[in-house]
Amino acid sequence: MKGVGVEPQDRNGPTAAYRSLFDVDEHYLNEVAERAFVLDYDRSRYHVMPHMEEAQWEAADYIMRALARDFPAHFSYRREGRDCRWENRLLEERRDFVLGRAETLPCEAFEYITRQAQGDFVLMDQRQGTLWLDGGMVTASYGWSFDFILGMNWHDWHGTLVGAAAESRVIDQALRMTMMLSAEAPQRRVTWVHAVRPRLDKSLENKIVWQHDIDGVTAETVPDDVFVRSEFQQLYRLPRSNAIIFVLRNYLLSLRDVARVPKWAARLHRVLRDLDPGLARFSNIHFRRECVDWLARFDDGRPLSPGAGPDTDRLEPRP
Repeated sequence: MKGVGVEPQDRNGPTAAYRSLFDVDEHYLNEVAERAFVLDYDRSRYHVMPHMEEAQWEAADYIMRALARDFPAHFSYRREGRDCRWENRLLEERRDFVLGRAETLPCEAFEYITRQAQGDFVLMDQRQGTLWLDGGMVTASYGWSFDFILGMNWHDWHGTLVGAAAESRVIDQALRMTMMLSAEAPQRRVTWVHAVRPRLDKSLENKIVWQHDIDGVTAETVPDDVFVRSEFQQLYRLPRSNAIIFVLRNYLLSLRDVARVPKWAARLHRVLRDLDPGLARFSNIHFRRECVDWLARFDDGRPLSPGAGPDTDRLEPRP
């Protein structure tokens, strides 16, 4: 069912992704390189409105502090007044700069640090009783265009989801919850979609490429060509500017790898089998019947424990 599903970002959770503010994993170098590649051919994936200058500097400082604290083997950040030193050992990058002085960095502050981070980052401004999407680094969106919604307010950029009364209520509820966000109590939620091929950049700008991902997929290749794309969303309030950092980090897992955890295979089988066809987000699932048929072999109908964690730490051999 459709819902908000927000919970506190309290650094507790079943995987390491929950225990840091901004996750860094084994895909770091590849994802940073892919971001640079996307920006080289399409600069519209990054922009921050001029009135968000204070917010972008505060956000850059916030992200650097968090990365250095959570991953001290990879990053360090030292600040004395406005004089700063940033070091990224993974990219062999070291930079001395002055907070608030654009000429001391090779690009805008928010672009500089989000080029060195995994996941997409959006800056939201709160005014006129709503939230406005006034900046971001978005190179891995799924079926939407950052450039198109830049500068829109909450209801405008969620407009494609608003239709049925129940969906409109969810959008309104999410806005109220987000506007009440405090700097001391960040929030998170997890959502998911069904994807064909392990491609991060499925933006509307890149549709000419990914629209062909379904070509050649058959019932036999579904376990390796169809993926669950989990989107881990995080919300952080910046105390000085009152802006909000909205992080969208995507993780991809093929059906075959999902099936290594028996509980996940059985649950995904039931979810895909029983999805309400009226849910617009899932109305165009490719190869749904083939996925259900393949996953059925892992579902014996047994009751499943609540939560996302597996019933056992043991992983099955690749099926």
